[in-house]
Amino acid sequence: MASRTPARPKSPHLFAGFLKLHYAWGPHMLVSILHRATGTVMATLGTVMLVWWLAALAGGAESYATFRDVFTTSAGHLNIIGWLVGVMLSWAFFTHMLNGIRHLVMDAGAAFELKRNKMFSLVVLVGGIALTAAFWLYQGIK
Repeated sequence: MASRTPARPKSPHLFAGFLKLHYAWGPHMLVSILHRATGTVMATLGTVMLVWWLAALAGGAESYATFRDVFTTSAGHLNIIGWLVGVMLSWAFFTHMLNGIRHLVMDAGAAFELKRNKMFSLVVLVGGIALTAAFWLYQGIK
């Protein structure tokens, strides 16, 4: 008679069946990854842009004109590169900020319930896009 041993619990990072994850992908997982990604984008691209701008200012009028020409048209408006960099950095800022507020609330001991955590995660995702859109609409109105 063959003895039946109970199935051992599987580690959450392992696959079950054909590439099936144990955990369902959720917005709370996405904003966790986005928090790291947006922080990295702001730290690297933002720092490179700041140093380049400061070096262009220190380099004189010709250096600054070269810097300005990369991001603006001859009329002084943002070109496609300027829009992409500006929108990307502002979206990263607003998303990172909202996620930081979410983490502050969680550090205070609130919003650990799965339903509330998912709701706050969706607020971060939608709020980052909404604040970015509002910021650029305001810039366009000025």
